[in-house]
Amino acid sequence: MLHIVWFKRDLRVADHAPLAEAAAAGPVLPLYVAEPDYWRLSDASPRQWAFTRGAVQDLAARLAAMGTSLVVRVGDVVEVLEALRQRHGALALHSHEETGNLWTFARDRRVAAWARAHGVAWSEHAQFGVRRRMRDRDHWARFFARRMEAPMIATPARLHGTDEPVGRLPEWAREDGLTSLQPPGRAAALDLLDSFFAGRGADYRRGMSSPISGERACSRLSPHLAMGSLSMREAVQRVAAELARADPVIARGNAQSLLSRLHWHCHFIQKLESEPELERRAAHSAAEAARRSTAPDDPRLLAWAQGRTGLPFLDACMRSLIATGWLNFRMRAMVQAVASYHLALDWQASGTRLARLFIDYEPGIHWPQVQMQSGATGINTPRIYNPIKQGLDQDPDAVFIARWVPEVASLAPPMRHMPWLAGGAVPIVEVAEAARAAKLRISAMRAEPGFQVAARGVFERHGSRARTFGNDHPVETRARAAQKAAKAGRQAVLDL
Repeated sequence: MLHIVWFKRDLRVADHAPLAEAAAAGPVLPLYVAEPDYWRLSDASPRQWAFTRGAVQDLAARLAAMGTSLVVRVGDVVEVLEALRQRHGALALHSHEETGNLWTFARDRRVAAWARAHGVAWSEHAQFGVRRRMRDRDHWARFFARRMEAPMIATPARLHGTDEPVGRLPEWAREDGLTSLQPPGRAAALDLLDSFFAGRGADYRRGMSSPISGERACSRLSPHLAMGSLSMREAVQRVAAELARADPVIARGNAQSLLSRLHWHCHFIQKLESEPELERRAAHSAAEAARRSTAPDDPRLLAWAQGRTGLPFLDACMRSLIATGWLNFRMRAMVQAVASYHLALDWQASGTRLARLFIDYEPGIHWPQVQMQSGATGINTPRIYNPIKQGLDQDPDAVFIARWVPEVASLAPPMRHMPWLAGGAVPIVEVAEAARAAKLRISAMRAEPGFQVAARGVFERHGSRARTFGNDHPVETRARAAQKAAKAGRQAVLDL
């Protein structure tokens, strides 16, 4: 029997349970399917394909060194699998589970139906620290810890392949404003881990908030985790080992902060795994009812997406993202919050624009975060970032602004943040006034009847058990927290 290993967003040979399982069972056909319908989606982009293509090429080279070839096909996965079944007869399918967007969710259901119809055993292995069919979050942290502490899967020494023609990856290259691509592939991922602990991450905790220092201080592992060049367990175990031997308080703090963010990575993906509809429906029913659609050609949406709002720091962040495909987390939160609060854009319209720009687009992190930064969850403290204050805090000398918004570079540094004070064009929105209007919208939504009951339901399904419903303090029993919140009439918050 032929054993097909279907590579999706797990483009590595190390710590790869499906590959190890297939190698132990018989001849292996490693398969990657480039799916045109996926790459035509509104949240997919040429920059993402460029990174993916490089990671697939790296995977192919590693498989070749193990004695077999990566078979590449272009088309619909079910049609590709059926053609292989027709050619090779009996086969088994091995893969990782994928928490992707709604399109990949529907595609995997079609693959499952095909496998059942033809008696093909499909063995799926958990990816990341994400668990399927979880009813609530009560024991998720324990599950995550066990998964990350488990020994890594040994890489097969050799693979016995087939005579299946190899095929070629499509180019699909289109201009989308990217000027520099972060290097893809496993070697680049391992180099990032090494350099982080060799000194690059020495200023991690302090430097991650600024788009200037964050470019170097942040781990930059996110696209490699999204494409699976590196397994989450590899990353966690490496950081944990560095934490154990780190001596100075600062070094330990940096390692602990990175370990915490790897934990939050899976925490957010679990939200989309538990509720795939979060891609297009607000977590809280009141937030969904309050939504107003944004047209694709809305002038505010276009100005925001192109970095032409007249708010220099915001525009610098967006232009930097367009050119590099990366932005540090705090600035991601800010640009989304400004879109939703100050510009009153629908979070799905702005979130889709951002998804296309991120090389490290991970649906399970992206859509829950978009909702969180837009006030759509009902369980998070609304954060209405002031883009002017953020610029003054994170780019006090306006160096980042001058680099990405050259039309204000000739001004003195303080005026680069607010060029309208020096006679320049006024922004498309007055920040303080727009923030006040956003607060009124939030207050009205949270005053809706049944808001607390619905928020409690969201928390039960998605909330971190490191905090309690309606309480910003460390854990107490959920029942007690709910009683206190109800008695005090507080709104539900979860400050992450």
